[in-house]
Amino acid sequence: MSEKIVISPTSRQEGHAELVMEVDDEGIVTKGRYFSITPVRGLERIVTGKAPEFAPVMTQRICGVCPIPHTLASVEAIDDSLDIEIPRAARQLREITLAAHHINSHAIHQFLVAPDFVPEDLFATAVNMVGDIRKVAQNVVDVVAGEGIHPSDVRIGGMASNISELARKRLYGRTKALIPKLTEFVDLFIGLVEDKGLPEGLGVNSQKTLATDVLYGDRTKFDLDRFTETVPEAWYDDPEIAKRACSTIPLYDGRNVEVGPRARFVEFQGFKGEGVVAQHVARALEQKSALSKVVDTLAELDTSAPVMADFEINGTGKLGVGAIEAPRGMDIHMAKVENSKIQYYNCLVPTTWNIPTMGPATEGFHHEFGPHVIRAYDPCLSCATHVIVVDDEDRSVIKNEMVRI
Repeated sequence: MSEKIVISPTSRQEGHAELVMEVDDEGIVTKGRYFSITPVRGLERIVTGKAPEFAPVMTQRICGVCPIPHTLASVEAIDDSLDIEIPRAARQLREITLAAHHINSHAIHQFLVAPDFVPEDLFATAVNMVGDIRKVAQNVVDVVAGEGIHPSDVRIGGMASNISELARKRLYGRTKALIPKLTEFVDLFIGLVEDKGLPEGLGVNSQKTLATDVLYGDRTKFDLDRFTETVPEAWYDDPEIAKRACSTIPLYDGRNVEVGPRARFVEFQGFKGEGVVAQHVARALEQKSALSKVVDTLAELDTSAPVMADFEINGTGKLGVGAIEAPRGMDIHMAKVENSKIQYYNCLVPTTWNIPTMGPATEGFHHEFGPHVIRAYDPCLSCATHVIVVDDEDRSVIKNEMVRI
């Protein structure tokens, strides 16, 4: 006899979502559905009609966990719409900023999942290591991009200013000194995850992976012609879930995909791991890659080089695309600038891509492991909601309407 297990909201993540699992008599999940219940934010509509400079300032406030990727995706989209080619040093500063954010964001997630994997006698040690790692990573973002949370120096056309040679040397020394500590933590965390004894195959899914770059992002690797977006009613077979789900379903080649650290490792480094354990391993290994990127780029950076391109802000209405590999996966922003105003804006954010993949990934195992599967993707729900739930006064009628620009 089928039973329905509902976890609402799911925990240790940003935003609000539900996991609904149909289980058999043994408690094995036969059908899993995961969906956002985070209300529409409307930030894409807010920036429409405004000056281009307003978009990155506003969209970086989509989420307090992911402000760096959204800032970068926004300026990259507007750069593309205006046909701006930023200076090499500006690109390097942006890459340093994102790589440092990867380290910090992954460390936050490892703190959130620590109760799942870290034994009591190692808990304080692991948490203190996370704090030390985050302190260095956030300092890099703060110095290079202006602020650790809302990076005010990331601008359309490049960066507000280059860093000083003294700052470069200090950051280089601090990040290089972090390598052994980060390596120690990554080895510890991976060992604890692998020794947890999770069921073999937990969280394995049949979806294709999608990523544009090993760490930063490449708009040329995202084909808009292969992208479609559908409403919850056309995706979920449960009418009640379809009525309550607050995000559209983005598809690539007509199917849902997996984005994120594991997807990047699969696409660019030949990674073969699958499932929950592989998600955590890939995320931890990516911290090491990101730190190497920061150190190597700081070593190459010419602090006397220009970091701002010359450009006209008027625009022609060309659709610009910004593709940034955020910690949780591919973050796509699209913008059209004409007559010095934003005429169109849209965000396709990482967790939105993963939502239709995460629910089915719980299937075939006991429902108690469902939260493990969801947390492995490090979901972040508030980034961009394209559906608004409208009800009448007595709440008897609920419908979804896709918010379009």
